[in-house]
Amino acid sequence: MRFISCRLIGSMTSRSRGVGGNAVIKEGSVTQRRAAATLGVFVIDRDGLQVLLILKRVVTIIFLKKTRLVAPEMESRSTKGRVVIKDEWPGYSLKLFTYPEHYHEDVESVYIPHGVIMDRIERLARHIMEDISDQNIMVLCVLKGGYKFCCDLVEHIKAIGRSADKYLETRVEFIRLKSYLNDQSTEDLQIIGSQDLSFLRGKNVLIVEAIVDTGKTINALLKHVETFEPKMVKVTALLVKRVPNMVENLPDYVGFEIPNRFVVGYALDYNEYFRDLNHICVISEVGKKKYKI
Repeated sequence: MRFISCRLIGSMTSRSRGVGGNAVIKEGSVTQRRAAATLGVFVIDRDGLQVLLILKRVVTIIFLKKTRLVAPEMESRSTKGRVVIKDEWPGYSLKLFTYPEHYHEDVESVYIPHGVIMDRIERLARHIMEDISDQNIMVLCVLKGGYKFCCDLVEHIKAIGRSADKYLETRVEFIRLKSYLNDQSTEDLQIIGSQDLSFLRGKNVLIVEAIVDTGKTINALLKHVETFEPKMVKVTALLVKRVPNMVENLPDYVGFEIPNRFVVGYALDYNEYFRDLNHICVISEVGKKKYKI
């Protein structure tokens, strides 16, 4: 069986360090080899898939740090299992990423790249599987901003279940809320469409929300959901925003805690624009003026 040593950027953990700072990885599929090659890792044997998976997160972070795609201001804290982005973090230069050309002057920086979002969602899916892997679950997706997060989260839950023989039966329902006008959160929760959630009665419910700031919207939704007597209710939010009157009780599963900046992309919008951005970006003043209603 052939082996190859390949130099990785930066230092590696003792678990994955090879001789002289090189990593020894076996051959994988064409897709795996291509993905690994972009990070300076060459894969040589299909049996090495497990090794590749072990190294995946380490290699990714090392690569991102080297290219300044992970900043010192972005830290992973154990507090309630969320990634905390500090107030002074300016985001990444737009020159480092691809994005729709028609938004050229409308966003000022890439705040969270799409790849980082996907990796964090995979971790959230694992936490959810650990907590409720032996129960069926009703996923209540909050539209419109939560649809991408919900879709990717459910796909990760299904993939993890298949690989671990712990299939979690999921059913997805949708509820549409509106609580923003331009870049300001309004006081009133608007449920657009039917408010009848009787299908939640007796079910294990996971509410999937894209972003939580003051918490008024999610708390109002929780009260509404609880009137239909579900068996259990948990909440996951991709983003929690630090605001002066920030919600005290954070969602059960949080992706990122971010400063009080208005972000768009990955289905988050500003008056229905920017949902087609793959990355989470900070909107510019030009963008706010252009799409203001």
